[in-house]
Amino acid sequence: MAGTDGLRVALLVYRGNPHSGGQGVYTRYLARELVNLGHQVTVFAGQPYPELDEGVGWAPVPSLDLYRPDNPFRIPHPREFKTRYDLAEFALMCTAGFPEPRTFSWRVRDVLAARRDDFDVVHDNQTFGTGLLDVMSSGLPLLGTCHHPVTVDRKLDLEHAPTWRRRQQLRRWYGFLQMQMKVARQIPRILTVSSSSKRDIVEQYGVREGQLEVVPIGVDQNHFRPRPDIARVPGRIMTTASADVPFKGLLPLVEAVAKVRTERPEAHLVVVGKLRADSPVAKAIERLGVSDGVTFESGISNERMIELYAEAEVAVVPSLYEGFSLPAVESMACGVPLVATTGGALPEVVGRDGETGLLVTPGDSGELAAAIERVLADRELAARLSEQGRRRVLERFTWQACAAATADSYRWVIEEKQRGAPRC
Repeated sequence: MAGTDGLRVALLVYRGNPHSGGQGVYTRYLARELVNLGHQVTVFAGQPYPELDEGVGWAPVPSLDLYRPDNPFRIPHPREFKTRYDLAEFALMCTAGFPEPRTFSWRVRDVLAARRDDFDVVHDNQTFGTGLLDVMSSGLPLLGTCHHPVTVDRKLDLEHAPTWRRRQQLRRWYGFLQMQMKVARQIPRILTVSSSSKRDIVEQYGVREGQLEVVPIGVDQNHFRPRPDIARVPGRIMTTASADVPFKGLLPLVEAVAKVRTERPEAHLVVVGKLRADSPVAKAIERLGVSDGVTFESGISNERMIELYAEAEVAVVPSLYEGFSLPAVESMACGVPLVATTGGALPEVVGRDGETGLLVTPGDSGELAAAIERVLADRELAARLSEQGRRRVLERFTWQACAAATADSYRWVIEEKQRGAPRC
């Protein structure tokens, strides 16, 4: 043990950078707060590597890094192939599969085998690769985090695929899901971030309800905070959404902004994300004539993110589905009035309609436009949503609370392992 109460934690994430998605954000802030509670945390991660805070240990688990932003689906030089895992990773990519969860689990299994006595517990963040079964067999207590079932992503992507060929490609890409579902069923404790995600994981992954524990994730409330020294920009709407992921709902939001601009020409949308020139969103922006009303910012710092929130009159989470929603709690923590859909766990996160945010039907651009217009037109409503939204975050969604509950789960898994108790 790290101390009287402290634990030595191996925290695994196959894709660790915060700009790659919620996994990286979760890894960074959970690790930091666990260390602040007196635990020792070592993060094992593949590329793109994570951003970590002082006091958090770091163990890189290099891959071929086949999906670099500047060179996606790259062909490595022959000298880069050093192990059979490298060959498998490249072969799976060449058949349109996504190899990272599988091959990372193999690599980290070997790394942990050489460090078996260094850790009290292993915490996997959304990998659920077959190598983790060997980690459990070695005697190390193991638990995992599943933010939401990726089967939802697959379903929505397939529904929005424009061609038969694209649907076939997506089925191949999501081939790793069968492995993840099989592994998840064998892990004794799985953390998830909302009751909505818990229900969906039980239904779609076949995981037993007793294996799952809801531990909401949080926000750095000292960083994501109101900035009264920065003036709101009239008509500014902000969202954090990928233009390439249909379930993030950016397309109906662009349509809603076009509707709002017919009455409020000053209205404009800032998207934290990257626009692909051939995406449906890019085509919609051109078709609707709103190219001067939608701008994109990508790869920005946390400081710039806070500035964008401070400048916004309203933030929008237009997703068709969310297992939680970091953008929702970040905007609420910053005191920005929030409009969100009822997709997945969003009502659970946002709270009561009209008090801590406005809730609308997923995919309905008319409802989105009406809700955005309400906030822009009603200063009293905007002030109430701003104040009550931040209060809700401070009461429910902090990384300190997330870390404390996660550490309790570590102790449960360790005790179950020591007793040799059967899995749930």
